[in-house]
Amino acid sequence: MAIREILTVPNPVLKQVSQAVEVVDDELRALMDDMLETMYAAPGIGLAAIQIGVPKRVIVMDLAREGEEKQPRQFVNPEIIWASEETQGYEEGCLSVPEYFDEVQRPSRVKLRYLNYQGEQIEEDAEGLFAVCIQHELDHLNGVLFIDHLSRLKREQAVKKVRKLRAA
Repeated sequence: MAIREILTVPNPVLKQVSQAVEVVDDELRALMDDMLETMYAAPGIGLAAIQIGVPKRVIVMDLAREGEEKQPRQFVNPEIIWASEETQGYEEGCLSVPEYFDEVQRPSRVKLRYLNYQGEQIEEDAEGLFAVCIQHELDHLNGVLFIDHLSRLKREQAVKKVRKLRAA
């Protein structure tokens, strides 16, 4: 396993739409293992493959709270097959937009379909932080960052802040 570099805005790679994965094999599992190690080191709760420069439809996540046992999850070719009309606001942050947080409105519940680490197809309902996180990471696979849901002014402020952090 290896810790990979996480791309930050305004890197144009983050705007790429990721490609579907053909098969869940040992090479893909190694990528997911690297992604988890990278996410834990950052630290974060979710990471999409495009954030480390790999345009594949792969997400890793761990919503365990500090002090709890790790609960790593992997999602290959995830898709939302239903979303509630009811929305909720949640203050989001992103490893690709470090140290910037803002509220985003998203459907409060979703149903998703994906392949797991073993390549088995799963359908699962998500709500709360799980629903927020899976939608946030799925946006990455479609070339969308959470700041794209904000006003132009707030987006520009976020990118400016990240540039300043990188220059420091």
